[in-house]
Amino acid sequence: MHPRRFLLNPFPGEGYPAGVTIGGSIARRADTLSVLYEVRGDLSKVSIPAAAETPRRQDRLWEGTCFELFLGTADSARYWEFNLSPAGHWNVYRFTRYREGMREEQAFTALPFAVRIGPDSLELPMALDAGKIIPAGETIEAGVAAVIMTIDGGKSRWAPVHPASRPDFHRRDGFALILP
Repeated sequence: MHPRRFLLNPFPGEGYPAGVTIGGSIARRADTLSVLYEVRGDLSKVSIPAAAETPRRQDRLWEGTCFELFLGTADSARYWEFNLSPAGHWNVYRFTRYREGMREEQAFTALPFAVRIGPDSLELPMALDAGKIIPAGETIEAGVAAVIMTIDGGKSRWAPVHPASRPDFHRRDGFALILP
């Protein structure tokens, strides 16, 4: 399948670093889900954590700069939240329904992603074995998002669409990328 491009928009009214854009692509081939986040522009005002010597599963990554992926299927209220820090730390949570039953997903003991940082770009590619949680043949509904912290302590939340009056990446109407 050809990658589907996406563009993230900051939540209206939140301050965000001027001249920064966030986009990427997502594609599915059999059980592998390939996701690429791309931050471009003047990153001098973006708080990017240093690479961890030993990346590991860690909670509350959304309190810093973090990339998020939400996966669900059309026939179920259950969904998963993937958190990816530019430092290399990660976590995966399973929910039984909207913001309920949150548990660490034990099907994953590591997440295969990399972080490439240049003077005006940050790229975070991941090739995920989605078959560990979603059977082959089931259509995936995906939401992509990012939390961007600035060096002065500001926070902006980014997604393709913001369907509510406050930022909420967990809303299923935000899982707008359909992957057969």
